[in-house]
Amino acid sequence: MDTPAGFVPRVRTRLSRRDMVGTALARLGACRVNYKVVPGLYCVGDPTPDSPVLVTANYKLTFDAVRRELDGVDAWLLVADTRGINVWCAAGKGLFSTDEVVYSVRSARLDEVVSHRKLILPQLGATGVAAHHVRKACGFEVAYGPVRAEDLSAYLAAGQRADEEMRSVTFTLKERAELVPVELFLIGKPLLLTVLAAFVLSGIGPGFFSLSRAWERGVIASGITILGILAGCLMVPLLLNRLPWREFWLKGALVGGAAGGLAALCLSGSVSGFGAAAMILWALAVGSFTAMNFTGSTPYTSPSGVEREMRRGIPVQAAAALIALALWLGAPFWG
Repeated sequence: MDTPAGFVPRVRTRLSRRDMVGTALARLGACRVNYKVVPGLYCVGDPTPDSPVLVTANYKLTFDAVRRELDGVDAWLLVADTRGINVWCAAGKGLFSTDEVVYSVRSARLDEVVSHRKLILPQLGATGVAAHHVRKACGFEVAYGPVRAEDLSAYLAAGQRADEEMRSVTFTLKERAELVPVELFLIGKPLLLTVLAAFVLSGIGPGFFSLSRAWERGVIASGITILGILAGCLMVPLLLNRLPWREFWLKGALVGGAAGGLAALCLSGSVSGFGAAAMILWALAVGSFTAMNFTGSTPYTSPSGVEREMRRGIPVQAAAALIALALWLGAPFWG
């Protein structure tokens, strides 16, 4: 679209098959690190100088979520350079910031494109942007739109007014489940290394090393590791609002320890008491550690809360893992 500031790309509001494949891969973590669009000014529909300006991040998953909800809307999209990070995380990292918004306005020559002086920012970006500094630096006022992109059309149709539901942050079962695949994908490489180590260490015993012992005990150790991961990465987010305590490392320790105890009970005829104790402690440590990864992905905690939880949880997880390792290595010798 030709404007006084030059040509502005017009983007579709309907996602293509390629976009959907990219979304699926990003959800799995396969292309999450470099899944972004070029920062700058875009438009949807046929906007005029009076049309609203929506500011968003250049993480493509975020960009696609916004444009998909603007079918039938004429608007300008100002995409800030957040290094391919979503709005909420970028605001916390200082990337979706006052300076970045001001820079984006100036570099797009937005004052030549629109006749008004108002920007609509996502509510979850408010922690990184000081509205009065933006107005002072570039002359544009800041209004905060709804939390979710799916409410944008209703927000604009209501005269840019958000009701209480639009302002409320949710963390539903569906939203929690969407976080599970990427966590499982990212833990793949550490899991492979852990499984290899489990088979090697499980073969140690009287007579130094036994291949049959490595296989028999290695399968159990690998299974307990996977069980702990599923407890922390799958069961904790799905059962989040039904588990006691607020801190995630405690939730993971509870579910992981319970899973390890159940496995030890089922294998009571195959492992000694020391081995069973090692299984419980290892599942507890793995479940607690993997569950703690969700502290930065939820509305349950703040950045300072995440740091405080890590200071409390990591020493306990490390101690449980070391004791589990000692018990597992000593079990063949101690009977």
